[in-house]
Formats: sequence, C-alpha cells, structure tokens
Amino acid sequence: MSLFKARDWWSTILGEKEEFDQGCLCVADVDNSGSGQDKVIVGSYKGYLRIFNPHPVKPGDEVQPEDLLLEVQLREPILQVEVGKFVSGTEGLHLAVLHCRKLCVYAVSGTQGNVEHGNQYQIKLMYEHNLQRTACNMTYGPFGGVKGRDLICIQSMDGMLMLFEQESYAFGRFLPGFLLPGPLAYSSRTDSFITVSSCQQVESYKYQVLAFATDADERQDTEQRKLSSGKRLAVDWVLNIGEQARDICVVSFNQGVSSVFVLGERNFFCLKDNGQIRFMKKLDYSPSCFIPYCSVQEGTINTLIANHSKMLNVYQDVTLKWATQLPCIPVSVKVANFQDLKGVIVSLSDDGHLQCSYLGTDPSLFQAPKVDSREINYEEMNAEMKELQKIIREATKTQDILPESEKQRDVTVTAEVSPDLDEESQAIDSEVKAGAVPSVTVKITIQSRVTAQKPNLAVCVQAPLAVTCDQFVFDDLEPDSSETVVVSVFLKENCSPSELEGTCMVSYNIPTELNPEGIPRVSQCNFSLPLKLVCFPAQPSKAANHKLTIDTNKPPISFVTIFPDFADPSEGDQANALGFQFLTGSKTTLLASKTSQRYRIQSDQLEDLWLVTKELIHRLEEHFKKQNCKDFACTFSGSIPLQEYFELIDQHFELRLNAEKYQELLSERAVQFRAIERRLLTRFKDKTPAPLQHLDTLLEGTFREVIALADAAEENQANMFQAFAKLKSATHLVIMLISLWQKLTTDQTAILEATLLPLAEDTQELGWEETVDAAVSYLLRTCLSKSSKEQALTLSSQLSMPKDTSRLKKNITLFCDRLAKGGRLSLSTDSATQQAAAMPGGCATIPESDLEERTIIPGSTALFASHEETTKQKSR
Repeated sequence: MSLFKARDWWSTILGEKEEFDQGCLCVADVDNSGSGQDKVIVGSYKGYLRIFNPHPVKPGDEVQPEDLLLEVQLREPILQVEVGKFVSGTEGLHLAVLHCRKLCVYAVSGTQGNVEHGNQYQIKLMYEHNLQRTACNMTYGPFGGVKGRDLICIQSMDGMLMLFEQESYAFGRFLPGFLLPGPLAYSSRTDSFITVSSCQQVESYKYQVLAFATDADERQDTEQRKLSSGKRLAVDWVLNIGEQARDICVVSFNQGVSSVFVLGERNFFCLKDNGQIRFMKKLDYSPSCFIPYCSVQEGTINTLIANHSKMLNVYQDVTLKWATQLPCIPVSVKVANFQDLKGVIVSLSDDGHLQCSYLGTDPSLFQAPKVDSREINYEEMNAEMKELQKIIREATKTQDILPESEKQRDVTVTAEVSPDLDEESQAIDSEVKAGAVPSVTVKITIQSRVTAQKPNLAVCVQAPLAVTCDQFVFDDLEPDSSETVVVSVFLKENCSPSELEGTCMVSYNIPTELNPEGIPRVSQCNFSLPLKLVCFPAQPSKAANHKLTIDTNKPPISFVTIFPDFADPSEGDQANALGFQFLTGSKTTLLASKTSQRYRIQSDQLEDLWLVTKELIHRLEEHFKKQNCKDFACTFSGSIPLQEYFELIDQHFELRLNAEKYQELLSERAVQFRAIERRLLTRFKDKTPAPLQHLDTLLEGTFREVIALADAAEENQANMFQAFAKLKSATHLVIMLISLWQKLTTDQTAILEATLLPLAEDTQELGWEETVDAAVSYLLRTCLSKSSKEQALTLSSQLSMPKDTSRLKKNITLFCDRLAKGGRLSLSTDSATQQAAAMPGGCATIPESDLEERTIIPGSTALFASHEETTKQKSR
C-alpha cells in the first residue's frame, strides 16, 4: 500500500450509466450564501444538474442525503456549467448551463425548511438563448473591460464565436481557417480570447478586433461582394506547439502578471500575455486534465495535472512536488474550500465518480480484531431468532402506512352536495349554447382538532366543469373549530364531461415544539355530482346510431324507483323508457326490457352513452344493496364498438396534427415579420432615406397572416379540447364494457384504466396516442404475450408523436382479441410467464390477415367471441 494516496474526504457515485466531460464540473458559492464555502455543481450528458454541499462528520463518511442540495433533469445534455455575474442589475453569482442548442442562466436560491430535514433549494430560469448553431464550449469574463458583470462567449462546432451581453445577443464571428473546435479561454488582462486551432497553434484574438470585424452572417458573401464595411478578423499572436491541446487556463495570481497555461497531449506549456513561452514541461505520461491553483512562492505557480494512470501530480512550475494516487481517471479537477478545510481537491471521472480528497501520508493500517474465544450458544440464538421473526410477522400484518396517532386526522374536510339544483343558477361565463345552464351547490366543511396554521382550500373539478371559486385562504384554525364555505359547480365548456366528480384539498401547517412555523400537512376528500347537472329529462327516441345492451341477473326495476329525478311519477311501474337531453344538444335514451333482464342504452353519439351507462349501473347496485341482495351482477355480451371508438381517436389525432402545422406556420410568419421589421428600421435610421419598396405593405400583410394563423390555432385548440373530452368519455365506456365482458376484478380494471387513461390533460409534447400505445404494447409483451420471445422484446424509452394512428388501433384490437382468448391483466412478469405457459392455446400466434378478417366487421363494430364460446371451441 502506497503512503502517497489521496485521502478520501467525501465521495459519491452520480446516477447510473451517465457520462461526463471536463466542462461538467464547477465549484463556486453559487447560492450567494456569503459564507465563503463552495458548492459542487455537476452536469451530465443525460441532462441531470446536481449541486452538492459536502460536509462529512469525519473524513471518509458515507454521503448524507442533505449533502445533495438540488437535483434537476433539464432534458437536454449539459455540455458545460459555469458560475459568474451573468444577470444585469445585480452582482450576485448565477449559474450558466450550456446545452447543444441552448444557453440557460439560472438563479440558485435556498429557503429555510419547515422541518428538521434542512433547507430547500431551487433554481429559477432568469433567461435563455436559443442557439442557431451546435455549441461546443464556452468561456466568460468582463469582455471589453466592463465592471461588475460577466459576458459569455460560446464556440460552435463550425467555428463561430457567439458573444452574449447577458440577456441580449451581441454578435457572432467566424474564426479564420477553422476545421475543428478546440479549448477556449479568456484573458481579462489583455481582453482577448485564446484557443488552439486544428493547425496545432495557440491563437489569440482581441475582443475589440472581434467586435469591429465583418459580421458572421455576411461571411459567405465576403469574397463575392467585396464588402467595404467592417474589417477582416486578424489574429493578435500565434504560437505553434506541434500538438493538440486538451485544455487552456488563464490565471493571474500576482498583480499585473497573468499566465496562459496550455495542456497538450505530451507537453505542458506556460505562456506570457504576448504568446512567448515562459516555460514548458515534457510529460512522460498521457494527461487527462489540469488546473493551476495558487502561487506559493513569488514568481512560481502550482499546478495539478491528472493522467490516465490514475495519478495526480503537483508541480511548482516545472518541478514535481508531490504525486498521489486517485481511485479513478478524472476528466476534470478543481480546488475548492469547504467548511474549515481549504484547498480540497474535487475530481470527476467520465462515469460519474465525484470525489473530494486531500493530500497526506497518514497510512490507513488494518488492525486485526482480537479473537473471541467464547463458545456460541446455539439454543439462545435460535430463541432470539424466533422472537425476532415473531416481531417481524406482527409488524407485516398491519397495512397502515401512517402510525397509530395519525389514524384520526388532525384536520378533516367533508363535502356535501345539494340533492337539488340551485333555484337561481350561479353559472358564470358559460359557453354552453343551452338557454339556462344549471348549477349545484357544494357545502365544504373543514374541522380541526388541533391548531392549524395557514389553511388553504382548493376545490378541483375536471373541465369542462367549473366552480364559482376554487381557492380559499383562512385564518389560523383553533382547536375544535370549523370553517364552512359554499361553492357552485356548473358546465362551462360546450361539451359533456367524462367524469362527474370533484376533489377538495386542504393544506395546512401543524406547529410543534421544535418547529413553531409548523409541519406541512394535507387533507382531502372527493365528492360526486348529480347527473342532472349536465342533462334534463326528455322524450325517448326510438332510432339511434349506437346501442348497448347490459344484462343483469335480476328482474328489471321500474325507472320511477331508480331514476326518480328523471322519470314521470304518474307512469308508475310501467315506466320502461327514459330520455336524457344533454345541455350540449345530444340525446340519450334508456330502455328496460319487459320480458328479459336487460337494459338498452342508445344515442347518436358514442361518447354520450358513458354517463348514462355508468349512472344506470351505479343506481342498480345501490338499489340491490339496500335490498340486501349480494349476488347482483351486470354483464355485457355484445360487441365492443372499436370501429366507432377509432373514429374518435382519428378525429383527435387529426386536430393534433393541425396544431403542429399551425405552430410551424406561425413560426415561419414570425421570422418573416421580424426580418421585414429589421429592414424597415434600417431604412428609417439611414441619414439619406431610401424608398420603402412596398416593405410597409408587406409588413401589414404579414401581420394579418400572423393574426389569422393565431386565431385559427386558438380555434383548433378549443376543438382539440372538446375532442379529447369526447375521447375520454368513449374510453371510459370501452373500459366499462371490457370489464363487464371479461368480468375483470377491481385490480385488473385499475390496470386497464391506467393503460387507456394515463393522462389527465393532453398536450403536444406528450399526447394520448403515444402514451396509450406504449402502455398497450407493454401489456402485449408482458402479461398478454404469446411467447417468451415476445417478452424479450424491448420497448422504446422515448415517446414521440406518431405519424398516424394505425399502429395504435392495431395494438388495441390485438389487446381485446387476446383478452377474448383467455389472457388476464397483471403487472407481475412471473404471473405473465406462468400464464403464457398455462394457456398455449389461449395466446396462440394470430396471423395479421386472420386478425383483420375476424375482428373488423362491416357495420362499424368490432366483434369478439365471448369467453364461453371460446371454451366450447377448445373442447370440440
């Protein structure tokens, strides 16, 4: 064991299979705490941004959860992180994060926690710049001699230097003779940018020369047009080093003297401001990264150089002063100050091994423990083991997550829905075209057993429903006190809702002795809304496009009994037909058979069958529950209306495609509008005005096109919202029919709902079609798989908007077919394997042509054989 080994002060492993490079590590007091303690900022190519504050109790301790101040996934790969004065109007430090096509500047701040878990940290986006070219690296500094702020320079992969004056883009310049990007640094003393070109030369460019050179946008026309305005970009000085450079660093530890350090592939250079060599060191190893960190003696500079042999060498100019062993090959190394320990070496490897270490020679000697010669009493050990197993069994019997003291909530919230509609409607700004939009009152009561601080009440209903007021703020609640509020719910949008339910949620703080400000808690309850909120009685219709038949095992019940709010009491037990007129204009009819135990629901729109069907089954179950009848059951033996369901999917998907087209057209017209504006401003600023050449007419026409496209996009968005509401209602109906058809358990129905209804809201970035397609594909490859080969197939981890819905419709059809052939829903892969083995005939290979012929039937319905018929065919 070598004594010259880096002493581990703090270390951790970042993520799983993440990659890092030399720009992914930075140390600074990024949260402006003023304590002088640095924080470790790390970004990965997977887009994870992490900020650490290492403070082990003793060197080598395990990482504590509070050491990680912040972890955020930014979705795009992080190329480089830097900390500086990047926001105008303040000299506080901010975090700059460079992505491939974007530069983001964040403010990192911490708030004192309410409980003993410590402070809470968050980042706030101050501004961002979308880059027209793919970025490689960046540098920052007081370009042009500005004081109190830092500007940013980004080098692109095609050799363009893009300079940003904080929130605004300044200019861009192409480097002459560029082939591949190299490291980039800024020297504040000479106000110049230093890089290493593909010609293996160190080149320096003055900021003033860059500012007055020909614009990068005009580079392609320079030779053709021979522009007289602007100057050609000229290099300040050049030094040929004969090898590629791994990194460049500009430091100034002495007043008025700065040095340029260049780490090559086999040599280490130190240059003066004018490009002359101060010294160079030939290395007998392959270096990976370096950093000059201080000046111990006047005229000398200490440097850390790491190599691919896991060694970290300390040089004073060209003299090797120390060598220490590292546990991995670092791609970036920094020096930071933590707590009372200054000069901690922070290293990061390409696979995410982050270590804070210090130099020393104290050996970690192993001392063998004394041998305990006491004989082992196996009987006592067995008795102790049985006692422990008994305790474990008792602990696992209870399923309660909360402890005993939490079973009775400190604050409870209840909601009571009025049985009658409001006499005077409280509907506000409703878009429903019906004459009078009804509303129903919900009385919400909050009861507190203890002192509750800052109670806030939120009332949520699913669009297109709305409430008159959805947020309430109360004063602190005293023990054994209560608060009551009354709200009204009504239909706001011109479409039927998919659910008639709402949620009340109360957030509050419970003060304790250790934390007077209180520990945050939440209490909530759900409430159901009456069907008559969205429809009213009407004459039944004999003809309809869509019909469903629900079978029961009990004689039909008079509608006067189960639908007293819709049926006419004068008809008595003879009432076997009901009409439901929805506020949106459609009508649904409910029929009860006089001779059989069946109920029929019919309507011209498939989605309108859902609410009436759900209400019918719910009221039948409640009726027989009051009669103490426990064997009541509903079944469905008809065909699943997949073809009509697919038409709703296509309508919704077509509107999503239209939204994408509108977005592209708006972007094109906006670019055109800004270009015309720039031309007009140039003409207006000219001292010798030139004719406008109809630019004003073109500007006005483009403006009208932008407004028209925005209006069309807004209208398409409203249509897409209504289409998604119809799709959700139809999906709820399909889920109910499948569960009645296959007699699914509660757990299996929950899996089916999570598969077909994964999203509460539909967006362009994450839509219903791709999400459901991924969920159905997962079930087809697991619990509904035909063979072990199909289970071995991997699914894509990225969800993107598909080109069409053919794959989704094919997977849903195959999903229903496998359920019809005996497949069962389960999230356990073991049970899926056993099921595939136990049912070789039930999940046999289905030819695609045969599937299309058997499942899609003219007449816009998809027909599947019932489970009983399948069993009979097998027995034959």
